[in-house]
Amino acid sequence: MQAKDIKYTIKDFYALPEGTCVELIEGVIYDMSPSPLRIHQKISMELSATIFNYIKKNKGKCEVYTAPFDVKLSESTVVIPDISVICDSSKLTDKGCSGAPDWIIEIVSSNAIHDYLLKLNLYQAYGVREYWIVDPKKQSVTVYHFDEDFDMEKYDFTEIIPVWIYKDKATPLEINISELL
Repeated sequence: MQAKDIKYTIKDFYALPEGTCVELIEGVIYDMSPSPLRIHQKISMELSATIFNYIKKNKGKCEVYTAPFDVKLSESTVVIPDISVICDSSKLTDKGCSGAPDWIIEIVSSNAIHDYLLKLNLYQAYGVREYWIVDPKKQSVTVYHFDEDFDMEKYDFTEIIPVWIYKDKATPLEINISELL
């Protein structure tokens, strides 16, 4: 992590050497965790495949991307969520996503406070509609809905979790993480 009194820009962020694993949040550069544990990778792969297959089967317009995938929320904020679902193709650029994805999933690694506090507030402020925090250690998923009213629900891995952004579809998406593992 860098000193918080130094403010960086998007230009500084994109000038970093290729492969540098950092996020830029409100002008502060944060080092990302080292390579995640295998369970983190398995959850990421299974969730992204489930979401991708649902979108494809239902001929949806949303696209799913996994880290590393830059999400530029402002000129001073670029994050790299574990999974991003973007339903507005005009937000997609060669560098990633410019604007808030509809749904973001973060899988807790070593810095839980980053996901539970910093990114929660950030994603709500920038217009993400749904945010999941998947915690392999606690085997829980905290789901936040920001679209109309702030709402939070907590599930364990054995429960069926409805995907809020797809709740009004003829075939809604529901995920049971224990069935994926």
